[in-house]
Amino acid sequence: MSAGFKDHFSGHAAQYAEARPIYPHSLAQVLAERVERRGMALDCGCGSGQLSLLLADHFERVVATDASAEQIANAFQHPRVTYRVAPAERSGVPDGSADLVAAAQAAHWFDLPAFWREVTRVARPGGLVALVSYGLLKIADDLDPLIDDLYHSTLETYWPPERQIVESGYRFIDFPFEELPAPAVEMTTQWSLPQLIHYLSTWSAIKAMEKATGGSPLPDLTERLTVRWGPPNRKRLVRWPLALRLGRAGQPTKP
Repeated sequence: MSAGFKDHFSGHAAQYAEARPIYPHSLAQVLAERVERRGMALDCGCGSGQLSLLLADHFERVVATDASAEQIANAFQHPRVTYRVAPAERSGVPDGSADLVAAAQAAHWFDLPAFWREVTRVARPGGLVALVSYGLLKIADDLDPLIDDLYHSTLETYWPPERQIVESGYRFIDFPFEELPAPAVEMTTQWSLPQLIHYLSTWSAIKAMEKATGGSPLPDLTERLTVRWGPPNRKRLVRWPLALRLGRAGQPTKP
């Protein structure tokens, strides 16, 4: 979480937009139900706008920022979503204007003390602060061990250290707001084997391994998964439990 922008995704922003799963509508509903007003939502580290689009169904306006110009260039368009190339710590939105400040699968890249100052500046008193994250996917008992081995063993030395923060669901970071209980929410999709491999190819550790070694573990994994998957175009249910940390802005837990 250095103050500098750690850019792991600009080089494959279009691939990221195509391959990453879409958050469930229930996530946006959970967030909208916990705000006092539904004027403006600020989505920080928005990537290609996976959450921004859903928030637009509940808020009059969504401002979505990302430090990567390439991510913004590949973002999903919506008439109520305004995209900006800007770091999360300097969003550029007016003081006290956001009813919701959200960061989905992104806060581990932020300079968190600076981000909390920005949240305090832009959020309305009593506005909602939401961190969203997801870890390793689950499909089926016969497939999960192969993906687990890729994640934990093959790629172990290639994950950036910030990945540990995601795996914990942001539980161990400083969160200087009055914390609210968060319901269980799950993200799901139906993918074929090629779609799964396309998603895995966007992992930052895969990109790091390819750069370091000139090779990829995905062809071998694809071969082994095919034996258990059945016809490659067969759709399988893929699940990610979401971890939420919700807080009330303007009501810090610490002085």
